[in-house]
Amino acid sequence: MAYDEKLAERIRKVLPPDESIVERKMFGGVAWMIRGNMFVGIVKNDLMVRVGKEGNAAALAQPHARPMDFSGKPMDGYVYVAPPGVASDKDLAAWVDRGATFALSLPPK
Repeated sequence: MAYDEKLAERIRKVLPPDESIVERKMFGGVAWMIRGNMFVGIVKNDLMVRVGKEGNAAALAQPHARPMDFSGKPMDGYVYVAPPGVASDKDLAAWVDRGATFALSLPPK
């Protein structure tokens, strides 16, 4: 399963300056971890963002966001953002920051 390489390059440009960030191929796409916790990734052409259960409703209220249903069952605390939702670098950076902020609230792995 291929993923959007241009989106991956755009994500790399807006990642927060944290030496613990690791890029890893997974789910047939690519994901980024911060301090061992996944916070953002790409599945096909969609951005995947880890927002946490408490942030789920607010994230889903944003344009072009929908529940992450990688296995056919929605995963609470994760959302997909369709390409129009990250068309601008500002919107992409906001989603990446949202995911990183949540992941940084978790204990390191």
